[in-house]
Amino acid sequence: MTPYWLALAAAISVSLLGQVLLKAGASGEGDFLAQLFRPATMVGLVCYGGAALLYIVALRRIPMSVALPCTAASYVVIALVGHFAFGEALGPQKVFAIALISAGVVVLASA
Repeated sequence: MTPYWLALAAAISVSLLGQVLLKAGASGEGDFLAQLFRPATMVGLVCYGGAALLYIVALRRIPMSVALPCTAASYVVIALVGHFAFGEALGPQKVFAIALISAGVVVLASA
């Protein structure tokens, strides 16, 4: 695996972490400003910035037509995190959609 693919994998992972932190920051009472200045929200936003920088590194050698669809792998993981960590519904239709996304990511990444 080249450093560029590692950068893409890291970008996806850091973005996932940011998404989970933003969800955690959105939980609870208070208005938008209270949510915005919660530590989880602020660290989540920093994660998104870091993920963007890693994605830029990956784009140096990975075609955008391959790199961007590979980020769809995060949809699969975040659906599972949402279900197990936040109690969000995960019915048969979502499971089927996750399978389709996974297949598409594998096909594109091997192209």
